[in-house]
Amino acid sequence: MAALFIVTTALSAAAQTTRENAAAFQLAGEAQARAREAEERARERARELEERPRERAREVAERAREQAERQRDLVERLYEQATADLDAARWEAAVAKLTRVAEAGGQKADGAIYWKAYADMKRGQIQEALAGIESLKAKKSRWIKEAEALQLEIKQAAGQKIDPASQADDELKLMAINSLLHSDPERVIPLLEQVLRGSGSPKLKERALFVLTQTNSPQARTIVANLARGEANPDLQLRAIRSLGLFGGQQSRQTLYEIYTSASDADVKRSILNSLRLANDREHVLQAARGESDPNLRRDAIRQLGLMKADAELWQLYEKETAAAVKTQIVYAFFLTGQPERLIQIARGDSDAEVRREAIHRLGLMRRERSGAALVEIYGKDKDASVKAQIIQALFLQQNAAALVQIARTEQDPALKREAVKRLSNMKAPEATEFMIELLKK
Repeated sequence: MAALFIVTTALSAAAQTTRENAAAFQLAGEAQARAREAEERARERARELEERPRERAREVAERAREQAERQRDLVERLYEQATADLDAARWEAAVAKLTRVAEAGGQKADGAIYWKAYADMKRGQIQEALAGIESLKAKKSRWIKEAEALQLEIKQAAGQKIDPASQADDELKLMAINSLLHSDPERVIPLLEQVLRGSGSPKLKERALFVLTQTNSPQARTIVANLARGEANPDLQLRAIRSLGLFGGQQSRQTLYEIYTSASDADVKRSILNSLRLANDREHVLQAARGESDPNLRRDAIRQLGLMKADAELWQLYEKETAAAVKTQIVYAFFLTGQPERLIQIARGDSDAEVRREAIHRLGLMRRERSGAALVEIYGKDKDASVKAQIIQALFLQQNAAALVQIARTEQDPALKREAVKRLSNMKAPEATEFMIELLKK
């Protein structure tokens, strides 16, 4: 009996030891799993911390650029509204808007001062008009010739009451211009040049410029080209640049590019790029995108190529470019073409993860029928976790629940798996709902 008791006791102890060992092994396994998960979370956190300063710097720079563009657009819209008021003889409304433009400073400030002086003259506020003219002369503004012509007109009218209906003179001049355009265009050219360099209204000068661009006279083309080069006020220069793009031929496009290469004013260069786009001059816009040293203007040139759907030219730029920041601008231009093929090619093969992420982001903004399958394929092949996370975001933007469910079921990286599930939890697609129920049943 004693022997049996000893054996039983030994066996019981052995069983207890086995259970304890099994429990210890289980605890060890769970601890290792938790350690691996903690390590993955730490790596994910490290990636986020590494990317955050760069992303924040890009965001701050982009916000500053967008804010500056919005402010410039606001001032330009206000300026355009003021010139419309001038054409309609709404002098008080024009003065109020032009005062705001002048106070804002920038490229339109001198033009606003001149046109305010013009409106002041029309509404009988002579001293205010002369004060504005003197401020332009003191600044040696590019508006000084127009300002001096306006000052002479005021002096000639000294002692006379200003007639608010005197804008009818401009209407008569417009009628004369239209008549001569059809009957004797060569004779009208010197008269049109006088109108452009005089103190007429914006509407009158715009019509005179239009007439010049419609004639085949070499003299007229020379006048418009000289205006585009800056032999007049900035308003007329920008209008002449636009006219050359809209109505000119190959010679006019070459003139525009020559002006671009010699110009230093960013607004002038930006206007030329826009005119070259209107003329569908891909060659010169491509040259500008290659050779421009100003990063903002280069971005504009690349964007214009995108708006022109210049796929081949953009690809030439991309293949020779090494800077990731410029490549991401080219990616955006490809997005503007509306075609996903180049974006897919970049997302598959670019060596820089930042560029691949940008291409994937843009693909996510396209219809999933056009790029969804490619995104799933890239997800399976790309080894970069940040790229995979961007694909999950892109699939979410496309509301591609089926692809996200596939990732959530098969992904071994805990962080990426969580990201896929998180996106699915915010979707109302049937596939997402079924997957959530499946998770709850486990």
